[in-house]
Amino acid sequence: LAGLFGIAIATTAMLALGDALAIGCLDARGFGPADFARSHPGGTLGRKLLTRVREVMRTGTAVPTVAQNVSVMEAVREISLKQMSMTAVVDQEQRLLGIFTDGDLRKLLERVGDVRDLPLARVFNPHPMTIGPDALAAEAARLLDERHRNQLLVVEDGKLLGALHMQDLLAAKVI
Repeated sequence: LAGLFGIAIATTAMLALGDALAIGCLDARGFGPADFARSHPGGTLGRKLLTRVREVMRTGTAVPTVAQNVSVMEAVREISLKQMSMTAVVDQEQRLLGIFTDGDLRKLLERVGDVRDLPLARVFNPHPMTIGPDALAAEAARLLDERHRNQLLVVEDGKLLGALHMQDLLAAKVI
């Protein structure tokens, strides 16, 4: 029994020594997390360091959008239809004007009551949180977490390209 115990200790020591040598060689060659991610793109680190917002964002008809001249109720219908808890407010050229969220609706109902005929242009948020399509998805996750939000609009040169929900990041296993 003592002999087996000694072999187990020696084997563990050799494994630790081998790992230490490998880490030392990698460090000496400047091999970092980004290199590891490129070697293992499907792993957790690879997804965090390589996945871009454009790869996981919703696009086209999956993105809830309305014009600013609609009523609050029309915006609520779009929010319900697209199930992102928000709608982007855009002009005819798809330039982003703002956002209207479930939270905005709740606050509005507390303040005003009946919102059925209220113009959206009077109540949407003209300063939405946005991110570019080439940003890392991990950065989008950090922003959402930091600001306690669930969705993020993807914009380039002022134009709405897509939208990203926390669930999209979870599904892509970025977080």
